[in-house]
Amino acid sequence: QVQLVESGGGLVQAGGSLRLSCKASGRTISGYRMGWFRQAPGKEREFVAAISWSGGNTYYTNSVKGRFTISRDNAKNTVYLQMNSLKPEDTAVYYCAADVTGARLPILPGGYDYWGQGTQVTVSS
Repeated sequence: QVQLVESGGGLVQAGGSLRLSCKASGRTISGYRMGWFRQAPGKEREFVAAISWSGGNTYYTNSVKGRFTISRDNAKNTVYLQMNSLKPEDTAVYYCAADVTGARLPILPGGYDYWGQGTQVTVSS
């Protein structure tokens, strides 16, 4: 079993930055693809970004390209999401997730085996 705990969320003004962290425990995630998703009130959970086990491949939804950066430190069993130039529409609960196979389509929530509890990000205008 893998436990994922997100942190780093909060309230920020539009144009500001936040860095989310996802700390894993129970098992090393060094061989897993990791992803970030978000869910706003009344909306479906949506893909934000993903990173391959080595960090060599990254994937982003179009709305965050150029503003968000996903990275990982396998020695620390941690994945990060650096979010810059935040917009009010980025407001959501952000979840980190682990795909133990690393082979599923990264944008689909169903392709992940473990999920964190989420951290709230609120961007004020």
